[in-house]
Amino acid sequence: MSSNHVVDRIRRFNLGRDPERLQLKYHAMRADVFAFFRGTCHLFHEDWPAVSSLEDAPPAWICGDLHFENFGSYKGDNQLTYFDINDFDEGALAPCSRDLVRFLVSVLAGADALALSEAEALGLCRLFLGAYAEALKAGKALRVERSVATGMVRDLLAGLKDSSRVAYYAGRIRIKKGLRLLRVDGKRTLEVTEEQRARVIRFMNEFAATQPDPKFFRVLDVGRRVAGVGSLGVERYILLVEGKGSPVGNYLLDLKHAPIPAIRPFLKASQPAWANEAERVIAVQRRAQAVAPSFLFPMAMDDRAYVLRELLPSQDRIRLELWDGKLRRLEGVMGTMGQVVAWSHLRSGGRQGSAVADAWIEFGHRTDWPPILIDYAITYGKQVRRDWEAFGAAFDSGLLAPSSS
Repeated sequence: MSSNHVVDRIRRFNLGRDPERLQLKYHAMRADVFAFFRGTCHLFHEDWPAVSSLEDAPPAWICGDLHFENFGSYKGDNQLTYFDINDFDEGALAPCSRDLVRFLVSVLAGADALALSEAEALGLCRLFLGAYAEALKAGKALRVERSVATGMVRDLLAGLKDSSRVAYYAGRIRIKKGLRLLRVDGKRTLEVTEEQRARVIRFMNEFAATQPDPKFFRVLDVGRRVAGVGSLGVERYILLVEGKGSPVGNYLLDLKHAPIPAIRPFLKASQPAWANEAERVIAVQRRAQAVAPSFLFPMAMDDRAYVLRELLPSQDRIRLELWDGKLRRLEGVMGTMGQVVAWSHLRSGGRQGSAVADAWIEFGHRTDWPPILIDYAITYGKQVRRDWEAFGAAFDSGLLAPSSS
């Protein structure tokens, strides 16, 4: 495959995205192989072999973009904090192998960033699959909360125990002439146009009118949100709303467009007739996670689907790069992540075509599939590095600059 072909595929996939945030995405992807892998989920699904033993796996409600930074903490609707998969933009019914392999490749692609040797990264991959299989054999979906967490996951949840919304918001809000406004820093928040501001406020006013407390959703300010890598450039806003009242009762909300997932053209299993893509994202998330988030709405604005959620100080990820040279710390996290994925598949089993518990237990006892997934992950990991190098050459030569996109 030529290097120009890979770059053309990337440019074609990202057509129509916000140019300013798209350039931020390309800059992030240039940084290292793992960031590139995060930003090119579409390449992974496009390259997946249409006919292979990789497909010999139970159908699951998958994340669709599983990598080690798509796990994190969040506050459930019972006000407790959990550690779970936290991104379902690509959520769909598909063989579980797609998620498992994507996670394995993320570990191999992230080896440099995590200062791991190839042997150490492969060891973590095998440990992840082992923990996944053992959790399937047990046949019962559990969950990770503060009282049962261990190692780096326990440290993450313990550190969030005293997180304050007021303190979290302080760095994101400014006061100007007595008005509470978003802090536009060029990193997390960008300016909106007056047309965008008016459109979002109109939309939120219409939505608020359908809610028990319309004043809660009164918009004080709007900005374009910068977050993640893969979705950078997708229409996305951060909203400062009245909430329970100024100053300490204000809320920050994330309003994100839910486009057609990159995996869609490659799905063989029949998918439900979702009302829109936001309904799909939230339905898969509610099936897969142990406890639903406290604030999550599917919405439609001008015939486009959006997901509305609250931004909370309890939403965070484990900084795996801080493993301090103690491999057992990473091993503990990989084991927990393997269990979380298995519990997700068990929990959502038997729903609209996904495998039932007995099939998952049987799959956990099988020994033929882990080597197949590992072998493909190693091969594809090398392809990812070649693609990143081709992308880097194009980026450095200016081929991906705004004027040429």
